[in-house]
Amino acid sequence: MNTLASNHDVIAAAATPRIPVQGRDGRALGVFPVRRIYCVGRNFAEHAREMGAAVPASKTERGQPVFFCKPADAIVIDGNVPYPPGTGDLHHEVELVVALGRDAQPGVLDREAAMALVFGYGVGLDLTRRDLQSAAKAKGLPWDTGKAFDHSAPVSALMHASEFADLASLALTLEVNGDLRQHGHLHDLIWDVADILHELSELFALRAGDLVFMGTPAGVGPLVPGDRFHAALGDRLVLDGRIASRAV
Repeated sequence: MNTLASNHDVIAAAATPRIPVQGRDGRALGVFPVRRIYCVGRNFAEHAREMGAAVPASKTERGQPVFFCKPADAIVIDGNVPYPPGTGDLHHEVELVVALGRDAQPGVLDREAAMALVFGYGVGLDLTRRDLQSAAKAKGLPWDTGKAFDHSAPVSALMHASEFADLASLALTLEVNGDLRQHGHLHDLIWDVADILHELSELFALRAGDLVFMGTPAGVGPLVPGDRFHAALGDRLVLDGRIASRAV
């Protein structure tokens, strides 16, 4: 009788998604394997307002952040994004991306321990099927179909955290076809990186390879096939790409 070993894969294992890592001079430094993608909703006050959500008057009244997830294989590193199926209203949301390089110790993280986990940063787009998200929100249903779809997380190369001593002073920008669509400063985040990692540690075991998309400033809007986008994190990193024809 032919028997399989208990550790034998019965199908081919999927490749682990990986993101290039580069130095300040653009030199390639390796690749970053992605484990999970956590995303933060409504983390800039003006974006919360444009989405019709309540905005806290101060940080002491901010409550808890909104979290959702995307699959690790939703990342796009070559900038070529197929227009997704099932929607007629694809939106862009430019965001700071935080990459974790260490496992968290068990328990809730304090701010110092949280920042010690950070390997580096990037800039990405949280692409959203807005019509599907809006329909789900209206019915009190999860946002998964609006957020967690194929090719929904284009991301730049990553750069080591040591290159970002002035992180809070940097701006996020997004141009579409040469027109500025989004611009926001990271010092305007309602929850900063340490805050978010602390809050996530109350809900999840954070591990090396995790990404956190930190939320988007105001100005979200539609993308259509043929559009070209240029996202930037200050003067450190850029993400260039285009929306291709609908996926088939």
